[in-house]
Amino acid sequence: MDWPPLPREFYARDPIAVARELLGKILMRESADGLASGRIVEAEAYLSSRDPACHANRGRNRKNATMFGPAGHAYVYMIHARWCLNAVTEDVGCASAVLIRALEPLAGIPLMQGRRGLEELRDLARGPARLCQALAVTKALDGHDFTLGRDLWIATDPSANGSPRRIHRSRRIGVTSAHSRLLRFFLADNAFVSGKRSARRR
Repeated sequence: MDWPPLPREFYARDPIAVARELLGKILMRESADGLASGRIVEAEAYLSSRDPACHANRGRNRKNATMFGPAGHAYVYMIHARWCLNAVTEDVGCASAVLIRALEPLAGIPLMQGRRGLEELRDLARGPARLCQALAVTKALDGHDFTLGRDLWIATDPSANGSPRRIHRSRRIGVTSAHSRLLRFFLADNAFVSGKRSARRR
């Protein structure tokens, strides 16, 4: 099955729109070990302005430089000694992104289990750090271009057939500021969502 990458135009928009529309898309990871993939079921938007929870809120530095670059690139950062994966959004210089929080594993499950040292399917990629460990995403992929369609990319699920999905939204998880903003989006009733699934409808 062919899995063409999403075009740059998909990412070059408001991160709130991108976060919503990433739900149901397929995150692909191809490495020397093989191919692994999962359906994105949870994502959080981080805004380019007036968002103190965004890493770029205080300006550009060595660690967040990727956020200021072109849309459609991976921004990988470390928190609590674990990696987290984001998709850069909007125009060059806007510095916004979408954190990919959870996947429903689809392909390469034994490979993901080996990387995680875990057999339980539900917890393989349920949370941003687990997701990165399962897919072998590290700082080496910071700045990687998702639109190239190799190593790490995001594709449309050809089996979706435009079927509607119930999307809920809530406050972001684990942020220390801007707590009240409803910028976390997730597929309702999906068992692979990392946080609480009781929230407002889209």
